[in-house]
Amino acid sequence: MLRRFRGYAGSLTLQRRVAYLTTIAVAVAVAATSAAGYFTLRFELYQTLDQELKLVASAVAVPAAEDIPSLGGLTEGALRAGNFSVAAISADGRTFYVPGERVHLELGDQELMVARLQDGASSARSGFATNGEEYRIVAVPITTLGNYALVLGRPLQPTKDILSSLWLVLMVFGAAGVILAGAAGAAVARSGLRPVRALSEAVEHVIETDHLDPITVTGNDELARFAHSFNRMLLSLASSRERQRQLIADAGHELRTPLTSLRTNIDLLAADQHTGMLDPEDRAAIFEDVSAQLAEFTSLIGDLVQLARDETVTASPEPIDFRDVVNAALERVRRRGPGLTFDVELNPFYVIGEADTLERAVANLLDNAVKWSPPGGTIRVQLEGDRLRVADQGPGIRDEDLPYVFDRFFRSEASRNTPGTGLGLSIVAQTVARHGGWVRAARSAQGGAEFTIRLPGSTTLEGLSAASPDG
Repeated sequence: MLRRFRGYAGSLTLQRRVAYLTTIAVAVAVAATSAAGYFTLRFELYQTLDQELKLVASAVAVPAAEDIPSLGGLTEGALRAGNFSVAAISADGRTFYVPGERVHLELGDQELMVARLQDGASSARSGFATNGEEYRIVAVPITTLGNYALVLGRPLQPTKDILSSLWLVLMVFGAAGVILAGAAGAAVARSGLRPVRALSEAVEHVIETDHLDPITVTGNDELARFAHSFNRMLLSLASSRERQRQLIADAGHELRTPLTSLRTNIDLLAADQHTGMLDPEDRAAIFEDVSAQLAEFTSLIGDLVQLARDETVTASPEPIDFRDVVNAALERVRRRGPGLTFDVELNPFYVIGEADTLERAVANLLDNAVKWSPPGGTIRVQLEGDRLRVADQGPGIRDEDLPYVFDRFFRSEASRNTPGTGLGLSIVAQTVARHGGWVRAARSAQGGAEFTIRLPGSTTLEGLSAASPDG
């Protein structure tokens, strides 16, 4: 049964589940409150009735003690006027009723115990008269006589009528409250789940159209914040898709030129196999050109792979000494710049990041400085505080080119005929941004280019551990 109920509940929509649960909760609360109110009032009514009957019984016991057989001269008319029934019982079980009374109380053990004990105790219970009508019956001891108890009863029907009316009122208003609660629950569920429906429709829209359009959000509750998070996810996906599209478009454009040139040279070599029209010098020049184009093509593919990896790889940062990163990059680049002088000043600095990607970024900056440095020039490398500066003595960067030097495939007019893919500085900017820093380009004091990298970190390993979220 429980499994079937769970299956049924699981088949309902969230809005219906919220509405049903609200209705059930209100129904349970109304039922509990109604039951508590009913039984509390019933207890109070019975307590009040018992106290009233005991007071009357104590008052009647005084004259009744003077003449037990006639109960002090009480008459049926007097009892009918007060809606009472009176009796007396002795310790030996003898009973006495009002002379001429046609309906008598049915006495029991409780009344007999009050007559026998005579310790001031009384009793109260629900019982019946000889005509079958239910009475509330109390017994009090007749203290002036001893071994007798006076018993007084009153019909319970008026009290039960009050309780029946109360029960009917509770049922009617309780049912009305449950119905209103169900309607309110449905309205609240419909209104409260509007962002969820909008979110669901947005997801279906993305699936059907492949358009990453954000949804409209109102309010500032939990669902609204969830919708804002969904919108941020859509924007992130749209940005990632746009970057991928731009990368593919740029890559296609940049790959077309070396591929075309490479195909042309290979076609010439293939044609020469049959015609022999090329002399050895031209043939050697074509082979040299093909070799250079293959090197450029390989470098371009490597840079594209690095860019794609930087956008999709899951970071695994660790504490590293940034001086080791710079020294490793310098060791690689020195072999590419024979005759150049490297003026290096590295002060202690520690970061949390990926050593391989940071080394590639620093190496790209150094490669750029090597490419533009004049023969015998000096490349200044300085790590001070949280900033790494790389400066060369080349021609520098024109002011109009400064905003674009970190764009993918950007090539200034002066660099059109120089080797390179136009991706090195873009990789630097992307890597530094992933590590929470920034990179800027400017003119150096010697007139060449100067690049400054700023990374979050510390000049001591202890300070880095204290600043780390895990530290």
